Amino acid sequence: MVHSPAVSDTTALPAGFHDALEGLEEQHWPEPLNLFRRCFGCGPEHPSGLHVRCFRTADGVVAPVVVDPVYEGPPGAAHGGIVAAYLDEICGGAALRATGRVTVTGELTVRYVAPVPLATALLGRGRLVTDHGRYVDVEGSLEELAGGRVVATARGRFFPVGRG
Repeated sequence: MVHSPAVSDTTALPAGFHDALEGLEEQHWPEPLNLFRRCFGCGPEHPSGLHVRCFRTADGVVAPVVVDPVYEGPPGAAHGGIVAAYLDEICGGAALRATGRVTVTGELTVRYVAPVPLATALLGRGRLVTDHGRYVDVEGSLEELAGGRVVATARGRFFPVGRG
């Protein structure tokens, strides 16, 4: 698995995440299996994608998230589909962290706990629940960075792609 050095240049991160990500290593798709460079959720080359970045923790991953107001659903809150897309990427990052293999989503169940605020620092968290060998079950959450209030959770089943 390919990793970048620990976070040292935080200028590329959304404002307010420096403390939450201090000393963590960013996780990247392994090469040459980087099939997802143009993925809407995680692909660094998608022109209008979410560009989700995951950072390794002892028990999974964390991800800085700020939902752009262009993704408004109900007044003042993120569209549920965008919330699900962020959680899908965070859970996928947790699956990669746990297995070292690129995976795709087989199932994803999202629970919307509270309206997900726009233009607000959120911290995504993802971790392995069970490794079944052929697939893994993971869970994720989105919480407000200031105060830690959980606004959405997910549980997913992810299947490896390619050889690993």
